[in-house]
Amino acid sequence: MSREGRTDGGTADEATEGAAVVAAVEAVADRIEDERDHLTELDSAIGDADHGGNMARGWAAAADAARDLDDPDPQSVCRTVGKTLMAEVGGASGPLFGGSFVFASAELDDGVTAESAVAFAETYLQKVEDRGDARVGDQTVVDALTPAVHTFKKSIETDELPPLEALAKAVDAAERGVAFTVPIRAKKGRASYLGWRSVGHQDPGATSALYILEELLATAADALDSEVPDADATSPTIPDEEPDDAAGDGEGDAPPEDGD
Repeated sequence: MSREGRTDGGTADEATEGAAVVAAVEAVADRIEDERDHLTELDSAIGDADHGGNMARGWAAAADAARDLDDPDPQSVCRTVGKTLMAEVGGASGPLFGGSFVFASAELDDGVTAESAVAFAETYLQKVEDRGDARVGDQTVVDALTPAVHTFKKSIETDELPPLEALAKAVDAAERGVAFTVPIRAKKGRASYLGWRSVGHQDPGATSALYILEELLATAADALDSEVPDADATSPTIPDEEPDDAAGDGEGDAPPEDGD
């Protein structure tokens, strides 16, 4: 990535990107505070009723820490946010949300590009899965993150969509993932202690992840002076490739004879 020099030792692009990431952190902090009561309500049904307060406190501290950085760049902001969340957010959410941020921040060493954003997202998801020992269908944050990350990666690498549209599709995928947590049984975390009584409840961690992604999208649109695009994760840009023998040329492998 080409970067114009700055007299303070950084680069112009790093300063712009760093400011945008700080703005995103501030937006997330405001959104989580606004949704504090709702997150607490969700968690009270299947958990300790502390998710809203813990997340609001952690993100408020993260926003303060990000603002206090000298010459912030995307990597340093994300690393600072991760460490702050680990220190300030109680329960499992601190290591899940914060620790994964710290690991994924290494992918932003050269700034924010479509490629580094995909790498960040994939690393973040992997660390969340590893730390929570959770997979899709366990009624956790993974149910929102997995479709979001997969949709973002495909939109960038296969469909070659603009990053903003790819992120909008990822947000739509995350929203569908949150809805997916409602009719399934929790298999991880305190909610799993409820057994079948966890069915019918929306996972608060997945909901928090959705709010974070929504604010990242809104901040990115502001930074690019663009409208948030309408996007539907269920409408791929390009069709899946047909098998080689599906074109009707008769050259595909013949079906096996009986007894083969």
